[in-house]
Amino acid sequence: MNRSFEPGTGKRWLILAAAILVGVMAAGLGLSALVVFGGAFDVAADNPHSEPVYWFLQKTRQYSIAARATDAAPTDLGDAKRISSGAGQYAEMCSSRHLAPGMKRTEISRGRYPRAPELRRGSGLTPAEEFWVVKHGIKMTGMPAWGVTHDDDLIWDVVAFLRKLPELTVEQYLSLVKNVPAHDEMMNQMNTGTPHEHEHESR
Repeated sequence: MNRSFEPGTGKRWLILAAAILVGVMAAGLGLSALVVFGGAFDVAADNPHSEPVYWFLQKTRQYSIAARATDAAPTDLGDAKRISSGAGQYAEMCSSRHLAPGMKRTEISRGRYPRAPELRRGSGLTPAEEFWVVKHGIKMTGMPAWGVTHDDDLIWDVVAFLRKLPELTVEQYLSLVKNVPAHDEMMNQMNTGTPHEHEHESR
């Protein structure tokens, strides 16, 4: 009789597999404890992630955003008033980190890790994904959740500007920023319920 088919053989293999799994889990927990409590993981911003860690975090961020970016984009993202409003928001909130046409890297952008993308080169995201990122931010990147202080309409204005930004020359960007309302004025309009100019004229 073949010994591999003796009664109880399958059960012994199951017990062995379970023991191996428990051992692997225990080793994983021990390694995690070493990394966390032993300070083995270097969190310094001037020491980049290893390639595997960077790949893992990049893919996690990419698929997390894609899974949650479900808001339908407005049909008027090309509207000049939306773009103008978004330019003002961008200049105030984003340019020191994400830069702008003709702008050199700032002290803030040089010292950040992960490095903030230079959005004048495009983001590679869909409008819905850009909206989600601006509204909700991204953990452990320094990207804030602007939805805490800005309504959806203003955030879509920023998205409208981001779609236009890669096409702008230095002169066009400076002209846009020069002619927009002050950031505080736009925020006051939002907080008092005053319609944004492009909303008012579209009715």
